[in-house]
Amino acid sequence: MYIAKLHPFAFKIGPIGVHWYGIFMVLAILGGSYYLIERGKQLGEDPDYLSNVTLWTVLWGVIGARLVFVLANEPQWIWTDPVQILRIWDGGLAYDGAVGLGVFALWYQLRKKPLVFNYLVDWTVPGIGLGIFMVRIGNIFNHEVLGRMTELGFGRWPEQLWGSFIGVFLILRYFWLERHRTPPPGYQFWSAMFYYAILRGFIGETTRDNPLYLIHYINPYWGIGFTTLMQLFTPPILIFTGLMMRRTWRKSATRLIPPGKTVVSMSSEASGQK
Repeated sequence: MYIAKLHPFAFKIGPIGVHWYGIFMVLAILGGSYYLIERGKQLGEDPDYLSNVTLWTVLWGVIGARLVFVLANEPQWIWTDPVQILRIWDGGLAYDGAVGLGVFALWYQLRKKPLVFNYLVDWTVPGIGLGIFMVRIGNIFNHEVLGRMTELGFGRWPEQLWGSFIGVFLILRYFWLERHRTPPPGYQFWSAMFYYAILRGFIGETTRDNPLYLIHYINPYWGIGFTTLMQLFTPPILIFTGLMMRRTWRKSATRLIPPGKTVVSMSSEASGQK
């Protein structure tokens, strides 16, 4: 979707411009962090400790998002314009890098508390979905992440809206499972990653105007193309996340605690691992 009248800046303070993209990203981070910390209190953990864990997780997630974007799209910045790498407010964050390095940072901080990690990583899903939704809206203001041109009468595919829909889907699916099922800790996260890979890899990337690798096929009438970098990585991602879904379901007998209840037994186990 390309709307020429939309401007990247929400407002300016002298020479400094505040981007809509940055505002949406900050709101998503705050919303996701608040939910994670509030749910994390059920584990009997100190709120200050949870806030510290969340802060470092978010920080490394942003670093991972930027690094993967640069390596996949603008690697020449590393030697031609290193300062550009820091300009994340102009857009350019890779979801895969954010989740990958962010989850690794969460695991590293909780490596002696695996049960706590499994619960917390599930509770990152609403924040991840919110981030996908809001950042894709920010992409509209930045005139980026464009869909391919079609001959179907509406110009480009509204790629940013499709990406936003994926974020909404992840959020709705998460809360539906919370309400109607009792999946073991860890399942929510790995299943969300599994379905995200399907929706983005096989549908979203098909209409996104990205460079093609190996198979260079474009249908100008339908505005679809194969294969983008994300599509090449989709099969191994599905295999890995599918195996993790199965592993968490089969090996864990622990069930999610209904909202509002204190996780006494789990808190005691987690404390014993400190």
